[in-house]
Amino acid sequence: MQTPMQTWEQQQQHILHIKNPSRSFRDSPRKEEKEEEEASRSALSAFRAKEEQIERKKLEVRDKVFVQLGRVEEETKRLAEIREELESMADPTGKEVAAIRKKIDAVNRELKPLGQSCLRKEKEYKEALEAFNEKNKEKAQLINKLMELVSESERLRMKKLEELSKTVDSLR
Repeated sequence: MQTPMQTWEQQQQHILHIKNPSRSFRDSPRKEEKEEEEASRSALSAFRAKEEQIERKKLEVRDKVFVQLGRVEEETKRLAEIREELESMADPTGKEVAAIRKKIDAVNRELKPLGQSCLRKEKEYKEALEAFNEKNKEKAQLINKLMELVSESERLRMKKLEELSKTVDSLR
């Protein structure tokens, strides 16, 4: 089978042969024109036929490629499904373990600042408790002093009352 290029070259040679001035002069110009025209038509139709044949082959190849691509995509999906099944078979609880580990990590991240906050607040509580106890001691001391003053004041007033009472009794 000839390639389209070879066929085209043969047709061009044929056309050049027809146009060659070394031809015999016995052919009439009209007959020559008809032959040239017929050769041109023949070459053109052969060229068109080859072009159509090439286009058909191109479409066939493209269709085959698309079919192959479709198969490849299907096979890729099947392989992905098989891989997932294999992974799940290796450790059926693997996903659960991974999820729990993630949760543990998240809780640990939350615990760290909470622990720091707890220590800080515990320190503040101790300081506040110490300040409270000191103020309570101060209050107790002040109350004791007040009690002493009140007692002293009462004792002095009683003494004064007794003196006044004696003075009133002596006046009678």
